[in-house]
Amino acid sequence: MTTSGLLLLFADAKLKQQRHHSSLRVKWLSHYSSAQQILLVGEGDFSFSLALANAFGSADNLVVTSLDSYDDLLQKYSKAKSNLKSLREMGATALHGVDATTMKLHSELTMRRFDRIVFNFPHAGFSGNEGLMPVIDLHRRLVMGFFRNACRMLQPHGEVHVSHKMGGPYAQWNLEELASEWSLVLVDCADFRKDEFPGYCNKRGEGPRCDRTFPLRASCTYKFRLGDLDETKASSSSSSSSSA
Repeated sequence: MTTSGLLLLFADAKLKQQRHHSSLRVKWLSHYSSAQQILLVGEGDFSFSLALANAFGSADNLVVTSLDSYDDLLQKYSKAKSNLKSLREMGATALHGVDATTMKLHSELTMRRFDRIVFNFPHAGFSGNEGLMPVIDLHRRLVMGFFRNACRMLQPHGEVHVSHKMGGPYAQWNLEELASEWSLVLVDCADFRKDEFPGYCNKRGEGPRCDRTFPLRASCTYKFRLGDLDETKASSSSSSSSSA
């Protein structure tokens, strides 16, 4: 073989090696990485899950779930079918009919442990004015049930993330108080920026306007970990310093 032929072979092998290393590199989108095992709860049209998968270049590390059945999703959300098709092709596990308040008992989840468990904008449904205490209590029961299950499904040092509106009646949900009932302590509260998740389209999820978005205004992602408050915050601070 000529020298030029050998050089071409060498260059081709080097390119393949670079592509292999690139595929192994940990990729991040906001708080989430391709190295984390991530459970997404209460998805609408699965556009948030797809935003993560597209950023990672794979969905092998994602378990994505909805309370709705697959058939109901197709009726409610115009992009649910295509989003789920893309997710499955990228390696995601998609589960339907998963209740956030009993998910630990689901046959596909009961033995699983996750680095991140994510519930974006939990809502128990439109039962009246959001400022009425009976309505607030419905939402609080949903989130309480979610925390009760999620705390038993975490890897060591794993986190439970809840994105939620701030202010007004939403402040009365008292997420930190609900989480503390299950030994989950708040370690961070980061502004939720929708534009950080390209393609994400939050959905109302109920009624004739179920496929429409709703205004997020000021929202944040509450991050909780299991354990003693002081120890958990110290551990979180140490991890942030090492990764910086």
